[in-house]
Amino acid sequence: MNIDFNRPIILYMHAGSGNHGCEAIANTTVKYIAEQREKTGAEEDLPLILVTNSAAEDRKYSLGILEKKGLCTIVEERHIDRHFIPHVIYYLWRLVTRDKQSFLRYRYKDAFKEFDNAVGKANKRKGEKPLAISIGGDNYCYKSLVPDLILAHKVFIRRGFETILWGCSIEPKSLKDKKLVKDLAAYDLIYARESITYDALVDAGFNKDKLIFEKDPAFMLDTAKVPGINGFLPGNTVGINLSPMVQNLEKTPGITMKNYSNFIEFILRNTHQNIALIPHVVWKNNDDRKPLNELYEIHKYTGRVVMLADMPAEKLKGYISKCSFFVGARTHSTIAAYSSNVPTLVIGYSVKSKGIAKDLFGTYKEYVLPVQKLASENALVDAYMRIMKKQNTEAEAQGGIQ
Repeated sequence: MNIDFNRPIILYMHAGSGNHGCEAIANTTVKYIAEQREKTGAEEDLPLILVTNSAAEDRKYSLGILEKKGLCTIVEERHIDRHFIPHVIYYLWRLVTRDKQSFLRYRYKDAFKEFDNAVGKANKRKGEKPLAISIGGDNYCYKSLVPDLILAHKVFIRRGFETILWGCSIEPKSLKDKKLVKDLAAYDLIYARESITYDALVDAGFNKDKLIFEKDPAFMLDTAKVPGINGFLPGNTVGINLSPMVQNLEKTPGITMKNYSNFIEFILRNTHQNIALIPHVVWKNNDDRKPLNELYEIHKYTGRVVMLADMPAEKLKGYISKCSFFVGARTHSTIAAYSSNVPTLVIGYSVKSKGIAKDLFGTYKEYVLPVQKLASENALVDAYMRIMKKQNTEAEAQGGIQ
């Protein structure tokens, strides 16, 4: 199904580029819309507003470059929790009127103002329906986010937008929630990024005409050319990503860190490869650098472990693409590896990692290690060995065919 991108568009539910997975989705989506508009000869002044939780984060990385090129306008949401007087006023208003959407209207007030001004300058014809695209990916997997997602969606619908849920993953069991299902049914289109989500939506009774199965847009992320780093051996370095979020979901305290440490020791003792520790989210309360620094301190004495600095998503992909193998907890760190044809093992925790691996390999069982099921301290080493054995067997089979 073709989507008309030749109209004013708002991208919303973007959490900010301190999460380089969010950056990758927003980056590739903005570029894709620009390409589609260019192909169809759209007017150059059509607005594309990217609403973000942090404009400073976005302008620090690749989205700031896209804004300077005129491909989008970055507008930060209003943060009601940071302003006492508006918070009190809106809280009282909501208490008296039971107008639950009022907080969300406040949140998007600046975005709508910028959008309306841009539409006015573009002199668009009256009656044209604008488009709102929710680009949060796995937002619907988190129960705490769902109420705001539903309210935000209603705000855009009431303002006359067509709506699309873009590149999403949804836990099948969550589709028992009637409020959630009603909200999802109100989207004009839903792009499911993996088959587990797509099949679950079909099984839940969603019209196939409103569903599109398409891989995560971040698979299209550009791979930046990157300079050499001391200790990073292109083609002979195992890339490693670990996140506090995954650690928080482990059932046995400390089991994840122990698995990673044992895996690093295994690589250093049994191969000539080095190790690169690669952070993919650097938010203050959810920073990959914290557990990765712990691993670095344990193994730095070997001289074969390097810790990468924070950098834009395209540059991170540049280094990940040069790895000989990759172990990742963050979904989009593994997507960077997958899309670079780097053998990859995922330390997963939700439907997204399972679904993406299943669509790539036909199964997720050998390629995704659910953190909730980690029991052995050598589970990661064992999974790595299975993947490498399978790869070697396939390579030998192909080599025997003349």
